[in-house]
Amino acid sequence: ADGTWHRTSKGAPEQIIELCNLVGETKSRAHSIIDRFAERGLRSLAVARQEVPEASKEAVGSAWEFVGLMPLFDPPRHDSAETIRRALNLGVNVKMITGDQLAIAKETGRRLGMGTNMYPSSSLLGETKDETVPVEELIERADGFAGVFPEHKYNIVKKLQERKHICGMTGDGVNDAPALKAADIGIAVADATDAARGASDIVLTEPGLSVIVSAVLTSRAIFQRMKNYTIYAVSITIRIVLGFLLIALIWQFDFSPFMVLIIAILNDGTIMTISKDRVKPSPMPDSWKLREIFATGIVLGAYLAIATVLFFWAAHDTDFFSRTFHVRPIRFNEHELNAALYLQVSIVSQALIFVTRSRSWSYTERPGLLLVVAFFLAQLVATVLAVYAEWGFARIQGIGWGWAGVIWLYSLVTYIPLDIIKFIVRYALSGKAWDTLLQNKIAFTTKKDYGKGEREAQWALAQRTLHGLQPPDNTGLFQDKNSYRELSEIAEQAKRRAEVARLRELHTLKGHVESVVKLKGLDIDTIQQHYTV
Repeated sequence: ADGTWHRTSKGAPEQIIELCNLVGETKSRAHSIIDRFAERGLRSLAVARQEVPEASKEAVGSAWEFVGLMPLFDPPRHDSAETIRRALNLGVNVKMITGDQLAIAKETGRRLGMGTNMYPSSSLLGETKDETVPVEELIERADGFAGVFPEHKYNIVKKLQERKHICGMTGDGVNDAPALKAADIGIAVADATDAARGASDIVLTEPGLSVIVSAVLTSRAIFQRMKNYTIYAVSITIRIVLGFLLIALIWQFDFSPFMVLIIAILNDGTIMTISKDRVKPSPMPDSWKLREIFATGIVLGAYLAIATVLFFWAAHDTDFFSRTFHVRPIRFNEHELNAALYLQVSIVSQALIFVTRSRSWSYTERPGLLLVVAFFLAQLVATVLAVYAEWGFARIQGIGWGWAGVIWLYSLVTYIPLDIIKFIVRYALSGKAWDTLLQNKIAFTTKKDYGKGEREAQWALAQRTLHGLQPPDNTGLFQDKNSYRELSEIAEQAKRRAEVARLRELHTLKGHVESVVKLKGLDIDTIQQHYTV
């Protein structure tokens, strides 16, 4: 009103405090207010002003005067907590990397249910980092870091990769570009800058991160189909080669090469449908466990080869099937033996896919409709050929429906143990078999006091981790980072910390209000403005 010119500045509190040259009690009070805001998850914006007596934009003006601090609340998206919870349940360890203050990061982590075991950027590269814990282990165990710069984000990604983690990174700004480029999977959010989009592998087109969980599930389903096919391919190769080899060596029986070709064609037609099969994604991160894949394939293939050899022995050297099921003997007819052997090999070979595609009992996991239809069509063709075909060039002669029924029954009986064999191989390779026998049974244990001290130490470590504490010595904790079990344990500990954070959220004022709103089915957006924390 009096014509006096003023200049106003707002920005980061540290910069404004330095601009105003605050010292002593005033500076301490400002920092105290900033810390109180941060503990509630509120960012601070400082405001300063100065008079410009010269009434000119180019004038220097008088000394800056500190006006005050304004709290800013930047709430997470409504679906962020649910997305993080689903990711943790899938074994994905989520970490927050932010430039905000440590107190803000902890409060945000508590609200999102992802844990509060967070550290300042100084613990990564600064002079104040804790020398008792290696930086790699600190990064691996932490729920997040605050006050970070672009080089910090890049180094966090590289350290996690050095520890054999598959690392994904989300970001939206230019400062995120180096970390996005270095990550195994760089993900740019919907409103990301061009630099972030260019450095990323995936660009989200819609707001929010929930689509990432869907991408994880989809990728695990694809991986599961690939793994199922690999086990099946190994098993069927061993089964065909070993079975016909033993029959040829023991009985000098020459199986028709043309019928081997028919088996391969029908098998390929059925196995193509596995790309559309209904699979259950792995509940935890999976990897190519080649030892398990090849061991399972070899054992299942060898079992099926032995079943084929036993069938041929019973049909060629004995009257077992004729006496038991009252079918005509075919032991003296080589062409009928070819037809019978062809049908037995075809049925169990294709039925094996239902065992390799399932993680549990094959009859409890419903396969895709396309796979079931392809299987039954292929076996209908195989059965009709075995029953009616009279192909001299292929040395095959129809065996009739009686023998076809016997072979189907024999195949069903030999199919039943396949799931049990699969479980035995998986359990033996997991390393738990000997532990169960020698360590977990009191009568066989070699541990002092039956392992009481070790159990107490494990409980103490779990409690420290649950509350975000680090043990004073972790030198022996990460000796084998190629161990899938160790990586799963890290994810499980992060999940437990997130659960503690979620329970703490329910015991705060804001958490209580939101819980009541959710319980009563109210609209949180309509009442958001009527309360504050």
